[in-house]
Amino acid sequence: MQSYAYGFPRLGGNREYKKVIEGYWNKKLSEEELRQGIHKLEDEMLTTYQTYVDKFPVGEMTLYDNMFDTALMVGLYNAKDLDGYYNLCRGKDALEMTKWFNTNYHYLVPQFGASFESSLFKPSWNKPKETKDRYQKGVPYLIGPFTFLKLSKGIRPEKFGDYFLSLATVYSELIKGFEEVHIDEPAFVMEMQAQEIDLIKKAYQKIAASPARINLFTYYDSVDFLKDLYELPVSAIGLDFVNGKRNLENIRRHGFPRGKTLIAGIVNGRNIWRTDIAQAVALLKELHAFTEDIVISNAAPLYHLPISVRNEDLDQQLLKRISFAREKLEELQLISRAYEGEVADTGRTGEYNTNFGLNNKVKQRIKNLRDKDFVKDVCYAERVNKQRKILGLPLFPTTTIGSFPQTAQVRSKRAAYRSGKLNQAQYKQFIREKITDLIKFQEEIGLDVLVHGEFERTDMVEFFAQKLEGIATTKNGWIISYGTRGYRPPIIYGDISRPHPMTVEEIKFARGLTKKSVKGMLTGPVTILAWSFVREDIPLGEVGYQIALCLQDEIRDYERVGIKIIQIDEPAFREKTPIKKRDWADYFDWAVNAFNLASQSKAQTQIHTHMCYSEFGEIMEYIVKMDFDVITIEASRSRGDILNSFEKINFDRQIGLGVWDIHSPAVPAPEDMKKTVERALKVFPKENFWINPDCGLKTRDWPEVKASLKNMLKVTGELRSEVKAGQ
Repeated sequence: MQSYAYGFPRLGGNREYKKVIEGYWNKKLSEEELRQGIHKLEDEMLTTYQTYVDKFPVGEMTLYDNMFDTALMVGLYNAKDLDGYYNLCRGKDALEMTKWFNTNYHYLVPQFGASFESSLFKPSWNKPKETKDRYQKGVPYLIGPFTFLKLSKGIRPEKFGDYFLSLATVYSELIKGFEEVHIDEPAFVMEMQAQEIDLIKKAYQKIAASPARINLFTYYDSVDFLKDLYELPVSAIGLDFVNGKRNLENIRRHGFPRGKTLIAGIVNGRNIWRTDIAQAVALLKELHAFTEDIVISNAAPLYHLPISVRNEDLDQQLLKRISFAREKLEELQLISRAYEGEVADTGRTGEYNTNFGLNNKVKQRIKNLRDKDFVKDVCYAERVNKQRKILGLPLFPTTTIGSFPQTAQVRSKRAAYRSGKLNQAQYKQFIREKITDLIKFQEEIGLDVLVHGEFERTDMVEFFAQKLEGIATTKNGWIISYGTRGYRPPIIYGDISRPHPMTVEEIKFARGLTKKSVKGMLTGPVTILAWSFVREDIPLGEVGYQIALCLQDEIRDYERVGIKIIQIDEPAFREKTPIKKRDWADYFDWAVNAFNLASQSKAQTQIHTHMCYSEFGEIMEYIVKMDFDVITIEASRSRGDILNSFEKINFDRQIGLGVWDIHSPAVPAPEDMKKTVERALKVFPKENFWINPDCGLKTRDWPEVKASLKNMLKVTGELRSEVKAGQ
């Protein structure tokens, strides 16, 4: 039984990926040093593959994002040098960024202008050949042409077919000369129209003009058009049997074609619980009845997982239940040997102990929930009048999303506290000094609603996980989010409870420093769930409700100390949406309920939510079911396109569209910010409009933050003066 793995994390065991690229950005490393560092990381990835599995791709490494690399390869963009490359990734001309399917990986969105014609596609950079020239072993890697186009923007429907068929010819050129290639087509698991399936057949006939054997991988869900997929001129088909349960049902119904290899994704690439080896072997034996040509693989790329559990200091009850990317490769090796009878079936080493993480009080609280617990007593139309009277905010109120720069000083103090070099009293005093300075700064520049800066928080999910029971956090469990940015997903292993207030102390302190309103800052239940590795023994909705009740308790404590504005961040609300729309209803039922359960509050408490870097247009009908008072939402990279979605609904609450892309170091010009606002004011009443950045400012440097906020407040002043002059 051969094994095939793909998508191994590129971050490196000590986040070398981040260090070498950011070293280049900061002019501490030369381009040559950057490339040497990246090649060393790639060498280590391929060595790891070779240690455990028989086959693997080469060329998965990227200097920022593989979708963007694909756009360069086919001639959509031209980056003359490395600085030009990074300008399109994070500079003044940065592309829009959004979530990759229903994951927390962000990709750069290729944008097609109205003047682009299919004839303009051309093989502009043969990245697979460059990589293959360095590594003799391995199968050259490509993102498939259908996935590339399906996830791009600006393509008129009538042009999609021409683009696809023209692009297929380019792919045929790119893979010419290879014996075998690896093509990822995760978009094949989306809901397809008949004409799209016909186009896929025609396009792959063109690609197959090259003699290379094609290993075609689908993942994240099941393929609805499996019988048609069988007809494609490919040598091997990768199917996800973990997240795509219908794949097995379809094979039972339609069988599997002779002459093709089934690459069976049976090891979970998106969650950290150990594989049930006996169950995996049983599945392989069932699949063997339909085809003898089977290769085992991971289901979904492994970059959704940390590199290894080695050196993690976790409870032994938990440690023996989990496996990260390297351990998933070991599982593939073990399954192969167990299938061949070389070792005995080991059973499920990650089996749940019924008492591990059990909290009967939490279970009873969930059991006691009733429909009325998810609905506020006072509707928005009545709440808004009370809130405006109490808050007394000006027209176009200004605020930020929550965090401010986490400088080297902040990070070093946190590290010193963790290592014991700084005691708790000293660390708390430092945090209070930072909060004091920030409140003073915000007052001086003229922001209307202030924040405490979140200097005590490492990450918007990890911080809360460390305060809750039933969740564990790791030391080195980093996974990639976008570019060089990584985060450490917590592990939800049991029933979740809040033994003590989590954030009240810092917010209360900040409130005591100013007469202006200070927002209480919370991460929402869906986002905490989405950016964690979640237990699989109870429904996701139940886990969401457990988190929501903890946040509800925190809000009540906020209200007791006089906090009148509370923000519940839900950037993952869209991300967690199932890929197939037919599965949306069940998800949104519990996701909306979880937010509304968490946000139960007094009528005079203004509830904000924040969302960013996802395609929200399709889910507006569900967003408006969330009972918030104000929503802040990303708009700068998408150039305000989200307005088209709001124009189609009767949105009568308050909104702040992000006027400044905080994921770019470029300082936005006042006139660019103003254009976004002026377009928005054609859709929203000025009385309902807030002005704010796209997202938190944690990753930015102070000089650019100060300059950008100055420009944002300049625009606000101009708008207020124009309204006053027009009265």
